[in-house]
Amino acid sequence: MCHLTMKFAFVLLLGMAMNVLSAEPVDGNRQAKLPPSPSPIGVRSVRKILFLGNSITRHGPSKAIGWSGDWGMAASAQEKDFVNLVTSSLSKITGSVPEVMIKNIADFERQYTTYDVGVKLKEAFQFRADLIIVAIGENVPELNSEESKARFADSLRKLLRGLKANNRAIIVVRSCFWANQAKDQILEQACKEVGGNFVNIGQLGKDESNYARSERKFTHNGVAAHPGDKGMQAIANAILAAINAGPS
Repeated sequence: MCHLTMKFAFVLLLGMAMNVLSAEPVDGNRQAKLPPSPSPIGVRSVRKILFLGNSITRHGPSKAIGWSGDWGMAASAQEKDFVNLVTSSLSKITGSVPEVMIKNIADFERQYTTYDVGVKLKEAFQFRADLIIVAIGENVPELNSEESKARFADSLRKLLRGLKANNRAIIVVRSCFWANQAKDQILEQACKEVGGNFVNIGQLGKDESNYARSERKFTHNGVAAHPGDKGMQAIANAILAAINAGPS
């Protein structure tokens, strides 16, 4: 019995040693592996889209400036503004019409230092969009000092981080239609910080044929200076390309 017991103990110890030798070496300097962050959802899974923008995204009727539409200024019809063009294209990809929320946040642009993002955009945050398109910048006052640049950057980060609370959402930030180096650099940097997809549309504003005034007459020069049908299509194309390209 004693011989058998010793033989059994030897086999047991040998097996334990083999397990130790076959295990992954331990590196005391190596950090513990963390579970990966949730990946952004695929484009085909987009069911809810949030658009945050200014008059190019949506502007209600205004007799004072001769604008009767309730869509992106100055497309000739609702289905021709970039919001509806992007939504329509994505509907074909996903096979269903997504739920859409459109918010004009021109007040954020003009008053970014005092704008209460948490209160005024509470509904947008709670919408829990799968895709968020931020199209702002044109109404931001000129950033002619380092202080103003820093303040705008801080406010923009707060906005994007609030949106990124749902970290599976695809976030797209576009540059200004009327290119502005200071604003566009801040928009791009803030977008990268939240893992968003940045799209530079500055070249579109340099092409006169992209303006509504090239397509038809307007009584108000400000309306005429907005993108027309061609410009809206170009903006939509750029946004869709950015979505497909992934984070910048």
